[in-house]
Amino acid sequence: MRAGALLIATTLLATGAAHGEARRVVTLAPHLAELVCAAGGCERLVAVSAHSDFPPQLAKRPVIGDGWQVNLEAVLAQRPDLIIAWDGGTPVANITRLRQLGLRVEALPISSLDGVADALETVGGWLGTGPAAATAASAYRQRLAALRAAHRNDRPVRVVYQIETAPAYTVNAKSPISEAMAVCGGVNVFAALPTLAAAVGAEAMLAAAPEVVLYGGEENAADIRAYWSRLGSTPAARHGALYPIDADRLARAGPRLLDGIEQVCSLLDRARR
Repeated sequence: MRAGALLIATTLLATGAAHGEARRVVTLAPHLAELVCAAGGCERLVAVSAHSDFPPQLAKRPVIGDGWQVNLEAVLAQRPDLIIAWDGGTPVANITRLRQLGLRVEALPISSLDGVADALETVGGWLGTGPAAATAASAYRQRLAALRAAHRNDRPVRVVYQIETAPAYTVNAKSPISEAMAVCGGVNVFAALPTLAAAVGAEAMLAAAPEVVLYGGEENAADIRAYWSRLGSTPAARHGALYPIDADRLARAGPRLLDGIEQVCSLLDRARR
């Protein structure tokens, strides 16, 4: 670390960021930046992680790293009074190092769809934007409840959420993606995987016999189709039920997750028909 950055760190250690309303916030994952904005604190974001592209104005914020690496000097240069890390996603070593520099780091856990509303309220408390955060959380809860009610009696459909093809990866029941599919009557055929995400072989895919394949729009659609053409006996392959989705909306634990659920429900309804 260069002398200038070390001086900033020393100053932060000496002064200590007060744990009141955070005014200069850095986020270490894209969904955390979305949560800050939704909680009424977008103007307080002074730096974000790579791929933080919603709301669009975040494109103008300095980038201090990605989900795995953090540029400590870039963080210190922003003089943040709060860094929000992803509990379960941000490497513990990064959190530890930032705290050793005297920075306030809060790790935000979100392990369920309902947890998004809780996270909004937590962020609002850190930023002192409680009313805006409470409004956003209430709207989220109401919309989620309406989606659950609307699809409570949908016929179950066997679904796999696919990431890449060589090898193919998917998620287990602990992923918010799996819970999102369940709102729409989607049954995650790999819910019992031992880890949150794991590679699955072609034989396992055949045995699982999914009726629907969902994959992120950023994936190569031709590769997805070619993969399933080799598994032509599965219901999804026979009926061409291979559907791209907006992965950012479904995979990022923020208010837009509900938009992703609506898209999934629409696709599963199409498959049922």
